[in-house]
Amino acid sequence: MDHMIVRLLPEVLDSTHAFREFSDGAADGAIVTFTGKVRPADKTGEAVDHLYLDWYPGMTEASMEAIAHSACARFDVARVMVLHRCGQVHAGEDIVFVAAAAAHRRAAFEAADYMMDRLKSEAAFWKREQGAGVERWIEPTAADQADRKRWEDE
Repeated sequence: MDHMIVRLLPEVLDSTHAFREFSDGAADGAIVTFTGKVRPADKTGEAVDHLYLDWYPGMTEASMEAIAHSACARFDVARVMVLHRCGQVHAGEDIVFVAAAAAHRRAAFEAADYMMDRLKSEAAFWKREQGAGVERWIEPTAADQADRKRWEDE
């Protein structure tokens, strides 16, 4: 298995299958995963039917690969996986899966957290929430930016 698996997925993301793929035959002492789902309501409580994630072929994958590569270089991890949906993703569906494997838990936790913070604020996606009469672009929040910034201070 490669030490870095990065995929942009126009089809349904099955995080259970992704975990099996990532952990199959692993000899690592720790595996940490995170699965993000599309919320059924926006921050104001309005119903969200789906998100639409626009992407630019080549550029989006390169931004995801750079984040995964940076995590491998920064933390003592053996392997990482980043799977991210694109296109239309319905409420309740998995939108992102991140995994990190290491000899010890701390490095795996930190690498997964780091990758999510950077994916949320830097990956080359343009997101629109869509629901009954609602369509709005989503930008990284101040909290997302603060989460990303904490990695710069170390």
